Amino acid sequence: MSKSMDNLHKIKNSLKRRSRAEARFRWYGRVAILIGLAAVLLLFADIIGKGHGAFKATYIKLEVHYDRDLLGVTSLADTAQLMEANWDAVPKAALRERFADVSGRRNKRQLYKLLSNGAGFDLKDHLLANPLLLDQTETLWILADDDIDTYYKSWLDGEPYAARLSNKQVQWIDQLHQQGQIRLQLNTNLLTRGDSREPEQAGIRGAVMGSLLTLLLTLMLSFPIGVAAAIYLEEFATKNRFTDFIEVNINNLAAVPSIIFGLLGLAVFINFFHVPRSVPIVGGLVLTLMTLPTVIITSRAAIKSVPPSIREAALGMGASKYQMVLHHVLPLALPGMLTGAIIGMAQALGETAPLLMIGMVAFIVDIPQGFTDPATVLPVQIFLWADSPERAFIEKTSAAIMVLLSFLLIMNISAVWLRKRLERRW
Repeated sequence: MSKSMDNLHKIKNSLKRRSRAEARFRWYGRVAILIGLAAVLLLFADIIGKGHGAFKATYIKLEVHYDRDLLGVTSLADTAQLMEANWDAVPKAALRERFADVSGRRNKRQLYKLLSNGAGFDLKDHLLANPLLLDQTETLWILADDDIDTYYKSWLDGEPYAARLSNKQVQWIDQLHQQGQIRLQLNTNLLTRGDSREPEQAGIRGAVMGSLLTLLLTLMLSFPIGVAAAIYLEEFATKNRFTDFIEVNINNLAAVPSIIFGLLGLAVFINFFHVPRSVPIVGGLVLTLMTLPTVIITSRAAIKSVPPSIREAALGMGASKYQMVLHHVLPLALPGMLTGAIIGMAQALGETAPLLMIGMVAFIVDIPQGFTDPATVLPVQIFLWADSPERAFIEKTSAAIMVLLSFLLIMNISAVWLRKRLERRW
């Protein structure tokens, strides 16, 4: 009897230890999840804290007079005159009129640095859009220089950064602020312009268009090829050493570092086929090679998830194997295939290394309009801005990261939504 009691006591102690071990294991998992979430939130907070300021820019209010004699333009329809016109003279004259007490060449040079180097060309675009303003005067908010923008934002935050400004420039900014003639407003340049060496004029539209064109070509190539390969391997290919060799290599390619695909693209598409560098075509081809293993693996998993009874029923009703696959298996596996394709596109969107190898790191100012136009992509644009010495590019880099993360979140949420919306439970 006592032996039975001892055994029962041991069993109870063992169960208690097991319960405590399971409780500790659950808490380890919860702590790990909390640490991961905290790291992600910290990363997001740091990026948003540094990048939110890029969506606003500093503008200065001035009275602008479009003097045809000052510009050297008699007709806005004359292209040659527009090319030779002195567009910078207009914002400079507006500054001299606003600060009439400023004299001396050195002081005037400092005064002109209040405005962006591209202020004259911005006024040119505005005048060409409104030709009746020639010889007229209007009040405009003109984009300030990046150093002025950095100082004004830091000054509003209570931590003024005036390392690259003179005392006179600081006084002028303070004077403009007191009179309500300097302010922050929406930075449309960030979303409507291409890259620039001047931070206040730089935008991400060129990189976004390059990414969209590259991803569109990648999707057009990788999805049909990947789905066709998956259908063949799952439904038609006989199991032998050759197909086993193919499957092993597909799985291995999914784990190959992305820069290897960049080297492959450099050797094959550029050096052998002589495809131009830094165009969406070569970028799409390289990313297609990189995403194909992912698309094939996810498509095969989706095909395997279709119950064998569907195949047996279709064949039993007299359908051929081709009809069974095309009309029954493929439609049921398509949601999983689409999810895998979206995940593959999200992976391709964030890739930088393979695109650096094929020249998409070039400085591109113009917005690409087609697959053969020179272009860069958003991750490469972030790489370029992160390497720039100007302080204003720090918030530009973080803002571009925010846009990239937004695209990635949208694509991943779309994949989850498609899976939940279209999947069938058996």
